[in-house]
Parts: sequence; structure tokens; C-alpha cells
Amino acid sequence: MPTSDYKYGSNTQTDHFNSLQSLSLAVIYGRRSARTFLDFRHKNAPNRLDVKCAPLLFVTNLRRFSKAKVVSFFLGLTLTFLIMTSYTLMLEKKRLPLISAPFRPNLPVIPTSTSTGEVSTEENLMSKELLVKIISSIQKHKPRRVPDKKEVTETDSNLFSVIPPQFLPNIKSPCWYEEVSGEVRADPYKKNRFCLRSKSFRNTCDRLGASFHQHLSHKDGKQFRLRCLPYFYIIGQPKCGTTDLFHRLLMHPEVKFNSIKEPHWWTRKRFGYIRFKDGFQERFPLQDYLDLFDLASHNIQEEVSGNSSVNQQAIHIITGEASASTMWDNQAWSYLHGAEHETEPYLLVQDFIHTVQPDAKIIIMLRDPVERLYSDYLYFILANKSVEDFHHRVKESIQLFQVCLSERSLRSCVYNTSLYNIMPVRLHLGLYFLFVLDWLSVFRRDQILVLRLEDYANNFKETIKKVFNFLKVGPLSLHLEAALTKRPMSNTRRAQDRNLGPMLPATRSLLCKFHQPFNYELARLLNSKAFLWKGS
Repeated sequence: MPTSDYKYGSNTQTDHFNSLQSLSLAVIYGRRSARTFLDFRHKNAPNRLDVKCAPLLFVTNLRRFSKAKVVSFFLGLTLTFLIMTSYTLMLEKKRLPLISAPFRPNLPVIPTSTSTGEVSTEENLMSKELLVKIISSIQKHKPRRVPDKKEVTETDSNLFSVIPPQFLPNIKSPCWYEEVSGEVRADPYKKNRFCLRSKSFRNTCDRLGASFHQHLSHKDGKQFRLRCLPYFYIIGQPKCGTTDLFHRLLMHPEVKFNSIKEPHWWTRKRFGYIRFKDGFQERFPLQDYLDLFDLASHNIQEEVSGNSSVNQQAIHIITGEASASTMWDNQAWSYLHGAEHETEPYLLVQDFIHTVQPDAKIIIMLRDPVERLYSDYLYFILANKSVEDFHHRVKESIQLFQVCLSERSLRSCVYNTSLYNIMPVRLHLGLYFLFVLDWLSVFRRDQILVLRLEDYANNFKETIKKVFNFLKVGPLSLHLEAALTKRPMSNTRRAQDRNLGPMLPATRSLLCKFHQPFNYELARLLNSKAFLWKGS
């Protein structure tokens, strides 16, 4: 569909809608044969009567009945059979609504053959019906109601009591001073959950702990430590190059990361979840999260104390984090609040980040959602992978999403935890338009940098320059720039996964049609045709 034709309320789109025929579901009922056993044996007949005599005995006994009685008998038998059949069918129709489940839809049946890699007529019709539902849901989509500051702060009093409303002036990163207690003074990282669960970060904690007292500030007989939040967040999406960007930014002298690329604190660990399938485990306090950025804090404190040999750079040091779940994962709310907020989360992650840090920088990396889903499948599915299996999973996921759209709003289906848990592949992570729109509901457009992985891979120098300009960091030396460019790509596809080859043409066609309306809305939202991904 040409971009010019795909507009709200356009005549072309209306005509296209009118030309689509809804799929009719044919219900075929099979008749069951009713078998009635009648004993017409004479009361004096022998018990071991030869089978060959049974028809004759039946006829002999039947003659004792008048024709009227026989007709009446079979007429009553027929009516009884019809009544029982209709009652059975009625129960069959009523049975499904009586089953109570969070989200367990009855999927429409479509052909599953993929031997030729072509889309069948039935599947093509299915995608047209779904396309109508998607476009209709987008047209009906309303901007979310953004909660006010009081609504956000009341949900987590500790978060907003620790982080001050104002940060230190003349320091680029969002930092403040926190008084050091006796317990922290003895071993500041002893109980840190990230240190206890990560061997690599445990080593970092040991190094930070060894120089901890050297970076304390003293005033009025008290000791204070410098605390900092991330200056920027790389929030997603998964399998879109966030890992590679994270490692390349580490090479810039003004950027100081911790060794944990994805703490997932805002989306999961502050609520007590590491993997939702494992259930509640333990909450990671805010102090543990802030410890992740002590490397930057120590470097900044050195500048403040005048002990740094790189005086001109330290004050501009920034830090960040790159949890790829931050953009989309709001499942914790459904686990904490149950059915009360099942359909749409009342508060989103960005509401909290914006409330504590209204000037935060947000970086979003996206790629063709069709390729993103295939890469996601290859990365997370560890056994029995095949292009045929991927096709079946995609088809089932699209069917589940279609059923959800017939019952709920677009936002409800995208954020629905029950639907997420039963989907064979993470289809909804590619619906970028809605996620970006919700982040723009609280952050200004100039605070969000949206990149495409395709541009990052094909024109790295220009893309990384955009990132540096966005973060307002200085240019690299020629030596560092050369090292940055030559660095091998991170988190690339495994060799055994590459051997599977590309997805089936049928799968690509189905996914392209599914994502087309969402890609159009994203391109319109960001005012860039590049996000149409027409090449797919």
C-alpha cells in the first residue's frame, strides 16, 4: 500500500476497507448414529439362541404389535433423539465462555503447510482481515493519560526520598551528596545484590571498595559520598544493536559505564523480579542500583576535590545504562496489582524516570521488526530451531494478537502480560510506534534519539557522530576513532543460527503485512520514511 494512500480518513483507505470481505467461519456438525438395543426375545426362549435365528425372532415378536403402536414408538424415539442432540449442541456452544482464564482465546484455524514457502489463499485472507483490525485499532487509539507527579511519587516513597529534587550545579551528570553511615563506611558493597549475583561485578565492587574512602567528602565532621544517576538510558529494543553501542561508548574517555550492561532495575529488580517466570525473589534497593554508577561518581569526585590529572574532562564525565527492557517491559505492575491493572498499566517506567530525572537523555535503537523477531527467536530459542518452527510460532502469535484486538484496545494487547506469557514469539516488541509514543508522552522530542540498526551498520561513522552530538561529548582523537571503527561487532548471530538461513518467504510476507500499519505510524510520528523499512 503506498504511503500516500495510507492516511486517516482517506478515500483510498475507505474504499480499501469496503473491498475486504470478512472471513466466514463454517461450522460443520457431524451426525452421531443412535444405537438402541431392544430385547424382543420371548420369555420362554432359550438363553443360548443361535445368532442366525435372531432376525426371524425379531420379526415374529414385532408382529405382536399393531402398526399404530410401532409408528408411535419410532416417532417418539426420533423426537427423543432430536431433543438430546439439540441439547448437546447447546452445551457445546456454551462451554467455552464458562471457562475462566486470564487470556485463553479460541484460535481460528488456518493452513499450516509451508513446504513451498508460499502464502495460501486462506492465510492471505486472514492477513487482510487482521490488517483491517489493526488499522481500525490504530484509528481508535487514544493517547494515554499521563499521571501527575503526586500520583507517581505516592507509589514509591523511598525512591523519591533518596533522590533529591535538584542535582548539583556545574556537573553534567545528575549527582548529589549522600551522608555515609557507619555500616556503609565499613564495607560499602557487602550487601549489594548486584555484587552478590554477578561475579564480574563482584570484582568491580572489590576495586571500588578499595578506593572508597579516598573519594569521600568531609564537612562538619560528617562524611559524604557522591551519588549519580545515569545521564542517559539506552532503552531498547532487544536484538537491535544496544549491546554493540554500549561497548563502543565505553571507549569514549568522557563516558564511564559499570560492568553490568543491563541491570533491569527500573522494570524488574526494584520490584523483586529477576525473571518473571521464576516468581518473586528479592527486591534490589535503590542504593544497590546507585552503586552501579560509582565508577563515574569517583571520577567526578576526583575533579571536585582537585585530585585529578585530567582536570578538563572529569567534570564532564557521564554515565549511562543499557537495559533493553526499559522501553517496553511493564509486566511488574500486573504481578503486583493483579487484575486491577491487567489491561493497561496505570504507571509506566518512563513516568518514574521522568519524575526523578526530567532532563534525562533517551536513546532508542530499532531495526526492521521482521528481522528483529527472527533474530530474537534465534537468540532465545535454544532447541529444535528451524525456519518451519519459526513460521508456526509467528502464525500462532499473530492469531493470538488478532483475537486480543477483537476484545481489547491496542494498548491493552501490547502491554497485556497474559498475552505475552502465551505468545510463542515476542511479536509485540516490534510494535515500536506505541512504545515510542508513550515515551514521548513524558519526554520532549529533543530528549529522545531514535536510531536504526541498518544505519548504524551501514554508516557507522555518521551514526556514532549523532550519538556523540546528542550526548554532548567531545570528539575523539584519531587514534580512538580508528579503534572505535575497527572494533568487531558485539552480540552477533551464532554460527549454528546462521546455518539455518533466512526465514521462509511465507513468514516474511505475513510479518511484513502485519507490521506495515505500525511502521507507517512510526514513520509519521518521527517524520522519517526510513522507518517504513520498505526493503523488507
